[in-house]
Amino acid sequence: MDLRPLFKPKTIAVVGVSLHNDLHPANIIYYKNLLRYPVEVFPVNPKAGILKGQRAFTSVMDIPQKIDLAIIVARAEYVPSILEDCIKAQVRGAVIISGGFAEVGNFELNNRIVDIAREADFPFVGPNCLGIYSPQNFDGFFIPTERTSLPDIGNVALLSQSGGLLADQLIRFSGESVGLSLGVSIGNKAVIGESELIEYLQNDPQTKVISFYIEGFGQDEGREFLMTAGKCPKPIVMLKAGKSPGGSRAVSSHTAALAGDYKVFSSVLAQHGVVEAKTPSELIYFSKALSNYQISIQGRVAIVSISGGHGAMVTDLCSEYGLQVPVLSEYEQEQIRNMLSPTVKPIATCSNPIDLSGSANDDDFVEVAKLLSTNDEIDCIMLLCLPYAPGLSADIGGMLGRVYQRYRKPMIGYVPRLEKYRMIIEGFEINGVPVSHSIEGVVHMAQALMKYRGNF
Repeated sequence: MDLRPLFKPKTIAVVGVSLHNDLHPANIIYYKNLLRYPVEVFPVNPKAGILKGQRAFTSVMDIPQKIDLAIIVARAEYVPSILEDCIKAQVRGAVIISGGFAEVGNFELNNRIVDIAREADFPFVGPNCLGIYSPQNFDGFFIPTERTSLPDIGNVALLSQSGGLLADQLIRFSGESVGLSLGVSIGNKAVIGESELIEYLQNDPQTKVISFYIEGFGQDEGREFLMTAGKCPKPIVMLKAGKSPGGSRAVSSHTAALAGDYKVFSSVLAQHGVVEAKTPSELIYFSKALSNYQISIQGRVAIVSISGGHGAMVTDLCSEYGLQVPVLSEYEQEQIRNMLSPTVKPIATCSNPIDLSGSANDDDFVEVAKLLSTNDEIDCIMLLCLPYAPGLSADIGGMLGRVYQRYRKPMIGYVPRLEKYRMIIEGFEINGVPVSHSIEGVVHMAQALMKYRGNF
């Protein structure tokens, strides 16, 4: 199946628009794409009529142009006939947002639309889903624009069985500056599931990381997913629900998914190179780290800060998540001390974590970062750039980012999320250094690099 029309269509038909209710999910999708994205969008309603000055068609077969993608938001019992119309009209793919299929026990109807699609080699996402958001192409989510926040364009594809969790994660992606290449709510994944999406995205030049929220797999789906993931040359991050008996029952009632034995599945994920996130926050930080660095590290980190308290807390978190904070040798400590400014030299702690004190300036941070970047016993440098010190300027992020550009040793920055610190954050990120707005996030990013083993 050719999935490109699902994600990069030039023409869209929104099937099921209302002529009287502008808050209908189909209307929301239609209005969001009308004149706002580089697609031509057509409304479809059995009664035809006029919608915001645009002609509504009674069927996709009446539209005078070839349609790449049909977004179907109609009652479940009408979906089979709509699919048949799409196939007759040579529509190239569909998103079925409508619910009322396997998730509520209506397996007969679910199987019917699957049979229709399989026979015609017709790809569709869903049913029972939020839709697809393809930055720069179209917004197929039925959430009103004012109710959500979408991240900037980037290189992480986020694919989710839960539409609500997808929407929530994309808001958090936006807050943590994680760029998105594609957002897909797969719902019941009756035809297009995780494996098919991996096969498409591994060849998508815009996508560097493929991240999933998964509730469960149908018969043989889990094995197929693992085999496909194990061959994928790009990092795959997964967050799975249904780990507890109660959670397993919840996901079964949500999308008709089988949660399975979590402990067994978790161990097999690692064997196939999948980076497993335990929480939604880990999913965000793992995705962000791996979108910047597609490399694996042993987990030996250096921590540089102006605050002994922050350094101690990050050290504790590193220990909790399996990272090492090796004590630097006396010689290495002396090297660091000798390059510090006269005010900082007598009061700095140089053992690791390195506490430069509140008297530190830009040059102190930069010189330490340079030295650590040449240390073969350190895999990753955590830079806790607390902007409160009077000696640190708004250029510190850019200066440290250029150190990374020169030495290419992974760096992770911590800067509080405030508008007044935007220049520091952007200085890091423009140079390819990811920034977290929490110290936990810094540790999780390094953890992701340690857990990622690559599939090359």
